[in-house]
Amino acid sequence: MSAEHPVRATIDLNCDLGEGQTAEALAAEAAMIRLISSANIACGQHAGDLATMRNTVQLCREHQVAIGAHPGFADREGMGRREITLPSATVRKLVLGQLQTLETIVESAGGRMTHVKPHGALYNMAARDRTLADLIAQTIAAFDPTLLLYGLAGSHLMTAGTAAGLVTVSEVFADRTYQANGTLTPRSQPEGVILQPQRAAQQVLDMVQQGMVQTMQGTTLAVCAETVCIHGDSPDAVTLARMVRQALEASGIQILPRERP
Repeated sequence: MSAEHPVRATIDLNCDLGEGQTAEALAAEAAMIRLISSANIACGQHAGDLATMRNTVQLCREHQVAIGAHPGFADREGMGRREITLPSATVRKLVLGQLQTLETIVESAGGRMTHVKPHGALYNMAARDRTLADLIAQTIAAFDPTLLLYGLAGSHLMTAGTAAGLVTVSEVFADRTYQANGTLTPRSQPEGVILQPQRAAQQVLDMVQQGMVQTMQGTTLAVCAETVCIHGDSPDAVTLARMVRQALEASGIQILPRERP
């Protein structure tokens, strides 16, 4: 462990939810909610609908899971994972509309939205494009400056969030591999997604305890792990999440959501 890396007694586990429509997907989400501390809920553009949002919010409320908005491009066919270039005003309207939709549902259920995590291509583009990152961060801050902003550790989105006055939460991934420049290996490439639960658990322990991750180029990359993402649509995601949680708890690390200011 490096001298600069803090010893963590707690960590947040988050998952992207509200993206499935089938009975199987809904059952998997219900199981996943019991293993995580924060949920990022699709807001009806890349996936989800009002009924799904209500159901997911209710499950989060029942299991004391923090609720966050997961805004993405309006691209259901591509699941929000295709990069789209839009005018600034369109991006602002897109993000703001999704925040408003989910907040209305959360408040009607007696809850409070805690954070925002952009989805898919919007997330990845903001990680490397400071102009887009600033636009997203400023839109969130104008909507509610007390919302936490989740983003890729070390990315432009984290810098932009701080500049906009938001509290940022640096995210690492249990089930994705890393490139030497700190970006995630594209899903389309071999080894882009980690399917082995034991491998994912070890990667999480390395990031949380040591502040490092092995890249696909064989180098060691320093990362700041404040929240760990597990994708709910990965094969056998519930088993992977359970193993990650068990590994963390066996190491004396408690699973807790990040607190909103």
